[in-house]
Amino acid sequence: MNRMEERSSEMIRIDGSEGEGGGQVLRTALSLSMATGRGFKIHGIRAGRSKPGLMRQHLTAVQAAARICGARVKGDVPGSSELEFIPGPLSGGVHSFAVGTAGSAMLVFQTIALPLALHGKASQVTITGGTHNPGAPPFEFVAECWLPLVRRMGFKISLSLDRPGYYPAGGGRIQFQIEPHKTLSPLELMDGRAARVVRAEAVVNNLPASIAGRQLSIISRRLELDEDRLNPVVTDSADGPGNFVSVRMSTNSGAAMESGFGTRGVSAEKVAEKICDAAVRFMSTDVPVGDCLADQLLLPMALSGGGAMRFTATTSHFLTNLQTIRAFIPFEAELQREARLAWRLRAGCPFTVNDCQ
Repeated sequence: MNRMEERSSEMIRIDGSEGEGGGQVLRTALSLSMATGRGFKIHGIRAGRSKPGLMRQHLTAVQAAARICGARVKGDVPGSSELEFIPGPLSGGVHSFAVGTAGSAMLVFQTIALPLALHGKASQVTITGGTHNPGAPPFEFVAECWLPLVRRMGFKISLSLDRPGYYPAGGGRIQFQIEPHKTLSPLELMDGRAARVVRAEAVVNNLPASIAGRQLSIISRRLELDEDRLNPVVTDSADGPGNFVSVRMSTNSGAAMESGFGTRGVSAEKVAEKICDAAVRFMSTDVPVGDCLADQLLLPMALSGGGAMRFTATTSHFLTNLQTIRAFIPFEAELQREARLAWRLRAGCPFTVNDCQ
């Protein structure tokens, strides 16, 4: 029996109620099960949420993962609090998945993209669902902040937005392509100096253009931005109304973003003010990685052999994600507190891409 067969025969058991208690535990487990060939059983799925169990976007992630690796699955029904997932070999090619609601297409993408990239064969995947959802990374954050860093590690993934899908209507569509990789390497993100705002954007879909103008006026005043760095976008390309506001920043290590969504009962100005507060707070540090991005970089770092980064906060989401990764592979991570808004992580992992072949 070879090393992969030995791992495949070991069933990992996960308590989904521990730590943050959300859907990320399941998504990370699915990604690493596909990548390592190790099956898992999880109970207490999303036990920390007001509506526990599998929701539509989590089911889509399970079904997408199962299809691309021929997995045997038990418990993949709406509301289920338990799931058994036994993966088979990964397969590339052309795939299409539909969330069927405004549930996040971006989270489904992040669940399956890295394992597919490790497969070593070309893939093209279409996912329909929500692309701009509160509580999930918006398309722009994934495409402009997360994916460029993942590509620097060696993953050959490209991503495009065919049509936006705003909560609650959904109806968005993304596509991504994967080319066979050659090698992966650890990435260091330590230098946060020269953090500055590049531009601000306010998108309104099937809503009055004045909303975008009011939001950008606040951002311009608070962040001292000239008009040429303000981008109002008025569109009717998506189903249903939507308002997405973002402040794009750059550091010596890469891109950063603070964003928010218009919400019924919350003024356009308040949305903009909250984003400005977050951007000012981030730029007051010399840290290159925000807490949300740090959480989402843990999995690609583990699969590429480790690395290092300085980031703003160790959230419950981050620590739970780290714990889930360690259930599958020997990911050694040393955390060190530097200051109130600065942490340092240095990690190593003997797991290699060859283990996925």
